[in-house]
Amino acid sequence: MASRSAAVLTSGSANAAKLFVAALAFTSAYVGFSAHSAAGGPPAAVKTITLSAREVPVAEELAPAAQPGKVTLEGPAGACSGPLVARSVLVSPEPGRSVHYGWKLARWSPATKSWRTYLVEYDGFVGAEETVEWELGLSGDPGWYRVELSAKGVRTVTSDRFQVSC
Repeated sequence: MASRSAAVLTSGSANAAKLFVAALAFTSAYVGFSAHSAAGGPPAAVKTITLSAREVPVAEELAPAAQPGKVTLEGPAGACSGPLVARSVLVSPEPGRSVHYGWKLARWSPATKSWRTYLVEYDGFVGAEETVEWELGLSGDPGWYRVELSAKGVRTVTSDRFQVSC
């Protein structure tokens, strides 16, 4: 066992010494080249590099566009957990006044054959029009869901229903 350890240590020391010598040789060559360039050696070759880029609207390709009168959803399809983002555009009937709106996640109840409120959030804005967004986390509760958006003076809009399964 002691001879194996000694062999490994010896071979490791030999490799370290070889790397040290190689590093010294490289450093010496670099210093010599730098000194030669500073002493008025031949001018270095000049290369021209041209960069080009093109504009790509990334955000529009990744996320569904929000539209007035429609709720779009973005998130993991059918997953039991994960972020779900609902988006829509609200147009104020009175642009100079504040608009209060509410999001609702509704779950289909087979027992009552109706949509039951599962989660609610409220928000607001001032202006003529606003793209509104709601990010919610789904828990491990399989079933059929939909997102509803309501505001005073504006009809309630609902998303397409979607199924969460585990």
